[in-house]
Amino acid sequence: MLTSTPFPKSFASDNHAGVHPAVLAAVLEANTGDAPAYGEDVWTAAMEDAFSTEFGPQATVYPMFNGTGANVVGLGLALRPYDAVICPVTAHINTNECGAAERVLGVKLVTIPTDDGKIFVDDIRGLLSVLGDAHHSQPRVISISQVTECGTCYTADEVAELAEFAHARGLFLHMDGARLANAAAELGCSLRSLTTDAGVDLLSFGGTKNGAMGAEALVVLRPELDAPTPFLRKQGMQLASKMRFVSAQLTALLTDDLWRENAAHANAMAHRLAEGIADLPGVSLRYPVQSNAVFPALPEKVIAELQQRYLFHLWDAAENVVRWVTAFDTSPEHVDTFVADIRLAVQGTAGS
Repeated sequence: MLTSTPFPKSFASDNHAGVHPAVLAAVLEANTGDAPAYGEDVWTAAMEDAFSTEFGPQATVYPMFNGTGANVVGLGLALRPYDAVICPVTAHINTNECGAAERVLGVKLVTIPTDDGKIFVDDIRGLLSVLGDAHHSQPRVISISQVTECGTCYTADEVAELAEFAHARGLFLHMDGARLANAAAELGCSLRSLTTDAGVDLLSFGGTKNGAMGAEALVVLRPELDAPTPFLRKQGMQLASKMRFVSAQLTALLTDDLWRENAAHANAMAHRLAEGIADLPGVSLRYPVQSNAVFPALPEKVIAELQQRYLFHLWDAAENVVRWVTAFDTSPEHVDTFVADIRLAVQGTAGS
C-alpha cells in the first residue's frame, strides 16, 4: 500500500501540491459517457470560450500536457531553422527543459545575464546588430517568463515596451506563463492586461502549478501565426485524445476567477513566510517577494538541518541561497510551523 511522504508540507515547488477540489470536480463531471476525441467535445468548446473571454476574441487556445511542450510548440510557430530566441539566462527554456527547444526546433538560444530574472530593451538592443548577416543565427523571438524563475514580475508597461521594441524590428514576443496567474494576482490586474493588451504574441499558460491535475495551454494571440498550430501540436506529441479531461481543468480555473483566488493565496503565504524570517540574523533575501517564491540566503548548517525535515531546493550553492515555494493549499499553519522551525535552526546555529 502506498504511503504519504514522511515530510510535512513541501516548500520545494507548487508542482508538489495536490489538485484543487473544483478542478477534480470538473474532471469527474467530464467523466460522463462517451465524447468525441481530440478536442471535438463540448468541454473543449467551453474551454475555448473561457479563454476567448479572458484573453480576447483573437486568442486561440490549445490544451497541452506540460509547459515544455507548450513552449516548444509555441516557439515553433514563429521560428525558421536559422533563427534564434533571445531569453534570460535563467529562463526555463534554457535551464530546465533539457534543451528541448534546441533539440526539437533546432534553433539557437541567445541568453542574457540578469540580476533578477528580468530582461529589458537595453539588454537586447546590442544583440540585434547581426540581423541580416548570413553568418549568424537570426534573432526572431524574445522570450520572457511571467513570473520569472526568480519569482519577480514584469509590469504590463514593461511587457508592452518589450513587445513594441520587438515588433518594430520584425521580432515576436513569447511569454512562458507557467505562473502568469501569480503575477496577475500580485499586480492586481487581469491576465489579458499582461498579455494580449501588452502585445504578447505567443503564450504558454500554466494550470498545473495553480491547482490543476496536469493541464497547460498554448495561447496564440497573433492570428497570422496560428495556421500551423494543429500540426505542430501533433508532431510535438501534445495532442490529447481524451482532451475533455484537460480542457475541463482549464475551464475550472477560469471559472469565477479560481485562478486568481489560488494564486493570491499562494502569494500571500509566500509574503507571510518572508515576513516571518525578516528579522533573523544572518538571513537575507536574494530577490524581492513578488509571487509565491521566497529566495533567502541562510547559514549552510541551517539549510542542512531544515532539509532533514522539509523539502525545498538549493538555488545557489555558492551563496547558500534556497528557494521556498508556496501553493494554493499552503495554509497559514503550514507557514507558521515552518517559520518556527527556521527560527529555531537559525538560533541554534548562532549559539553554536
